[in-house]
Amino acid sequence: MWEGVFRTGLWPDYLFPSPLGVFHNAVEGFQDHSFIIATAASMKRVLLGYSISLAAGLSLGLLIVACRFLDETLSPLLLGLQTLPSICWLPLAILWFGIGEDSIIFVVAIGSVFSISMATLGGIKNVPPIYMRVARTMGAKGFKAYTSVVIPAALPTIITGMKQGWSFAWRALMAGELLSPKDGLGYILTLGRDLHDMNQVVGVMVIIIIIGLIIDKFVFGRVECSIRQRWGLNRA
Repeated sequence: MWEGVFRTGLWPDYLFPSPLGVFHNAVEGFQDHSFIIATAASMKRVLLGYSISLAAGLSLGLLIVACRFLDETLSPLLLGLQTLPSICWLPLAILWFGIGEDSIIFVVAIGSVFSISMATLGGIKNVPPIYMRVARTMGAKGFKAYTSVVIPAALPTIITGMKQGWSFAWRALMAGELLSPKDGLGYILTLGRDLHDMNQVVGVMVIIIIIGLIIDKFVFGRVECSIRQRWGLNRA
């Protein structure tokens, strides 16, 4: 279908590339290592930023659940901040950290932390109260009850929030790498736009999609499968 639309000639090559042109551009990009270097730089940034957001998001979610006052005051704020596009944080990041790696990592972390916090908060709140009653009956109280019963029961929802946070982190990375002066997939994407090279632009988009599918299949997919199997949620 893509090739068929291209051959109709409705748009020029620099506006609507052919799949063959995108493929050749990608081959050239990997042969001269530009795509490899850009992918490695982007992965380094997104992994660091996502790790920070994961630690902060889980901690914040658990803290809010543990304190009723924080739940009543911060939950609406987190929901509002979650809806804020990541690119809105760019001016603040530039003022705080300047143009560089720190700004990009900040935008990545802030872009995904709130979805992880909300998933942690919602997952724990939705744990059936009978689980806690059973835990207390069997002698688990306080912190032990949370670590052995509540958090494991909330894991399916938390993992879903982590997946969503990962996708938000990638979107934030592309916004942040608009500031990158030398490398990253976002930089290659911007360079292709400036040069009117749609083969390069679409090629980078395809690479981002492939990376997302690989991470979902071999990381989050396996974790979700393991959790569903443990909780007896796999379909027969």
